[in-house]
Amino acid sequence: MVLLLIFLICFSASVIGAICGIGGGVIIKPVLDAFGIMDVATISFLSGCTVLSMSTYSVIKNKLSGESHVEQKTGLPLALGAAAGGLLGKYLFSLISSLSPDKNKVGAVQAACLLIVTLGTLVYTIYKARIKTYRIVNPVVCICIGIFLGVLSSFLGIGGGPINLVVLFFFFSMSTKVAAENSLYIIFFSQIASLLSSLATKSVPDFQLITLVFMVIGGIAGGAFGRKVNKKIEDKTVDKLFIGLMVLIILINIYNIMKFVR
Repeated sequence: MVLLLIFLICFSASVIGAICGIGGGVIIKPVLDAFGIMDVATISFLSGCTVLSMSTYSVIKNKLSGESHVEQKTGLPLALGAAAGGLLGKYLFSLISSLSPDKNKVGAVQAACLLIVTLGTLVYTIYKARIKTYRIVNPVVCICIGIFLGVLSSFLGIGGGPINLVVLFFFFSMSTKVAAENSLYIIFFSQIASLLSSLATKSVPDFQLITLVFMVIGGIAGGAFGRKVNKKIEDKTVDKLFIGLMVLIILINIYNIMKFVR
């Protein structure tokens, strides 16, 4: 039953993640934290692996189908920056974990950071029609933005989450669907870097392999289904789904903070 629950969470999260371009980890991480199925470090690692599997499928599928909307002039520097940020984010997570033997405190810090990011994202999304946007093309600036996104992605164990979309909307004036695809492209690079860092530093937490298998299968299946849905719905529908999701994530993170600080 636990494995089935984990599979359903990862599948559902990846469906929504592929539609909105948030990777799914922003749902998987707090939901699994709320259920308390595994410890914080294990959930962060497995959530990252699941998001990597889903984003890998989406990126490869878009490339092979010739339907990719990733602009290499900005997308590649963002992705490279995200990879570097992924390494830095993993280091920060390990540093904070080493400072406190109480893993609940680490979970509370992650939940609080995610709550702040999600609140900011929700406010921006609601008022984005009134906010002036930019079209940055400078590769150095793109790399710096990518580093910032990679750090958040890796440290929070969410893959990329809603902050990716806000950054792509604001700094690059992307439409909702184009931003969703570029977000998954960034997530792909940041999560590869984070995974390689964990393997190189031998900081992979203990877990049952069957759990990872169920999560990855759920991630890929959800990503495939979500990608098909994304093609059939309008940007306005994606925006509404995104806003509703942000409200849900905010509530879950408030619950998690209260749970961890008890």
